[in-house]
Amino acid sequence: MFLIHSWEIPVCTVDFRPGGVWHYCMKCVDQNLGQFFWYGSLGQRDYKEIIEPEKISYTDYFSDAEGNLNDSMPKNEMTLEFIDLGGKTKLINRAEYVSEDALKTVMDMGMLQGITETWDRLNELVESLK
Repeated sequence: MFLIHSWEIPVCTVDFRPGGVWHYCMKCVDQNLGQFFWYGSLGQRDYKEIIEPEKISYTDYFSDAEGNLNDSMPKNEMTLEFIDLGGKTKLINRAEYVSEDALKTVMDMGMLQGITETWDRLNELVESLK
């Protein structure tokens, strides 16, 4: 089980290939709130491009435990770019939403805190591998 400070991921299914899917659950462990958020799908083609070692692009959806899309929540187009800096790698993470309202919805849900914790954990992992 992967712990992202105040969140854990108790369920994660990954088919990492173009046309593959990513379905996972994030559970809030702060203050025993027990909130669950499901993402990804089991019927959509989440991963669009995987170009090693340069780029990963996919669509990120809210869903339910069975992988059915939640159309009332905004989806976004994610792009991760990996740039070789000669012994180091620069990672650019871009999330594109269809409107400012869609972005505001996820920002109000705590997306900034969540992505900050994610990058902090990635940094901790990279540092531990040195």
